Amino acid sequence: MENDNKSFWQRFAKLYSPIMEKSSSRLYRDICDRIRPELNRQMNVLELACGTGQLSYPLSGRVRLWEATDFSEAMIAEAKKKNTSRRLHFSVQDATALPYAPESFDAVVISNALHIMPHPEKALSEIRRVLKPGGALFAPTFIHGESTGFRLRVKLMELAGFHTYHKWNAEEFMAFIARHGFEVIHQETLGGSLAPLSYLAARK
Repeated sequence: MENDNKSFWQRFAKLYSPIMEKSSSRLYRDICDRIRPELNRQMNVLELACGTGQLSYPLSGRVRLWEATDFSEAMIAEAKKKNTSRRLHFSVQDATALPYAPESFDAVVISNALHIMPHPEKALSEIRRVLKPGGALFAPTFIHGESTGFRLRVKLMELAGFHTYHKWNAEEFMAFIARHGFEVIHQETLGGSLAPLSYLAARK
């Protein structure tokens, strides 16, 4: 997947977990609290853009199999260091060209990634392909804010080499998901003005 952010994540991988634990731990707990009740022991789940496992570790114990993937080799290397579960597997994969057979998964999780992909529609096409009929998509995604603090945060990240390709608000993000073949069943905005996030759940 062509993405200018890849080198950023390669450099940033070792710092990612401690930064997320300090700055976004409450937000990730809120995401887990919403996804967890939708999971069960019979499910096979695919996670795209797993980072170092902020969702993988808290949620994988609820399901039969959790395939956690990321396009950054460095992120996966960091994630694997903590793994002791036989039901949790980490691998490097391109979300726009997945190796899995059609209708392999009961659910797909992709957190905070679609807005930083040059072609997120390709990822959604692959997600539809690998999801079983009626399968669930959980796509919590940072959305565009209007506060001064938000704009400053984005500017600093861009100076560090991070690039956002899509600046959706909540309504635009829901419309984007719906246009690509999913039925949005739940959306709410989490986080504050500095880092607003659209928690979105949909079905194939």
